Amino acid sequence: MTEIEYGLDGIASAAQRFADAMGEATVFAFHGTMGAGKTTFIRALAGVLGVKDDAVNSPTFSIVNEYMSDRGMVYHFDFYRINTPQEALDFGLYDYLDSGSICLLEWPELVEELLPDDAVRVEIAELPDGRRALRF
Repeated sequence: MTEIEYGLDGIASAAQRFADAMGEATVFAFHGTMGAGKTTFIRALAGVLGVKDDAVNSPTFSIVNEYMSDRGMVYHFDFYRINTPQEALDFGLYDYLDSGSICLLEWPELVEELLPDDAVRVEIAELPDGRRALRF
């Protein structure tokens, strides 16, 4: 397990370290409590990946946002409002996961049974000093 600790002033560096460690994996399941910084970290990671769109934000209501990056398409999911795994299947989750593109998932525990075995589990936790610990 790799751990990266960072504050807001070091988030770009932390995102770069994470991107360097991504390897060939494409599905990343970001776990963390509300307010842990999942969306904030994914926004920084998208920038490192070369997403040109300044509007990287949580797809809480749209479920998935699509971004073009230097590494191809990046799909950013937020399953917070999913009530059943079937809802994810209904909008074509497997098409995204099987695309070979980078898939960044917030609240993946709500669709855990649908994730591929090789999905990378990423945990973000707030430290007592307000910084974050990213473990994957």
